[in-house]
Amino acid sequence: MIANCPGSDKFKQPKPENIKCNFCGKETEIWTDEFQTTCPNCHKRVTRAGATQSCLDWCKFAKECVGESIYNEYLKAKEKENTKGEGE
Repeated sequence: MIANCPGSDKFKQPKPENIKCNFCGKETEIWTDEFQTTCPNCHKRVTRAGATQSCLDWCKFAKECVGESIYNEYLKAKEKENTKGEGE
């Protein structure tokens, strides 16, 4: 892994953040490496604003930087996010 890339910190060392639920307005915890979470109050899916792109999408060193496991999990979550709503 590459040691000093600030863009990958949220993946290498995720931290909790609070975002407002778009449906009920309640503060909801989401980790910096997550695209979405479920609101504990209304149980709806809450998506992080601006979570559509990361340095992992464009950096040619992304897999080396965060490690293969984290990179693959990111791609899997991104694919799931991109295909949600299809067939719903």
